[in-house]
Amino acid sequence: MNPTRYREYRTPGLACSWTAELPPDAEPFVQRVLPDGCVDLIWAGGGILVAGPDTGPMPAVMRPGEEIAAVRFAPGAAPPVLGVPADALRDARVPLRELWGGEADRLAEAVAAAGDRRAALVEALRARMRPADPLVAAMAGRLAEGSVREAADELGLGERQLRRRSLAAFGYGPKTLQRVLRFQRALGLARAGRPLAEVAFAAGYADQAHLAHEVRALAGAPVRALL
Repeated sequence: MNPTRYREYRTPGLACSWTAELPPDAEPFVQRVLPDGCVDLIWAGGGILVAGPDTGPMPAVMRPGEEIAAVRFAPGAAPPVLGVPADALRDARVPLRELWGGEADRLAEAVAAAGDRRAALVEALRARMRPADPLVAAMAGRLAEGSVREAADELGLGERQLRRRSLAAFGYGPKTLQRVLRFQRALGLARAGRPLAEVAFAAGYADQAHLAHEVRALAGAPVRALL
């Protein structure tokens, strides 16, 4: 049983913002973080950490009494704000100060002093948000629906150029991005109560065995354990 108090908030311009806390009398808790193509900025313990994008399951440890405030960027949205390509952060947890220097420390102090830490973090990031590259959203949409070659043709890019743009925007090459988006789509359908055979077909897997193999590869656990 998960003892953390976790809550997500609809946040325009971001995938979401979220908070989590672990009661002081609880035992340390390890949460399995699954690949979703997103990048999170996480305030905890007085500092801010940049998390993701991940290519496999990552453990996240919460300690008794710990409180977290965080924002989640939609796939492709973080690089213009953070100032680095997404593949520089792949499968990594990086202190924000390594990217922003003293500005990150000042932001962490402001969030720590705020009455609503999540809102303070969201407001600070809004000031740094830039208009999204329309090609980024188009890449994600095309790759979610068709092959890499079809996506490249529809976007007017060579396959090598598509790979470079995909790595910089999402942290993944096109094929890995396809796998992650398909996995998340399948997980959403399964959590909504759809039968797994139906989920496999709707999400674009060859069959239920293919779904099971991909879920284990990306999540490190069978799909029923995730549900």
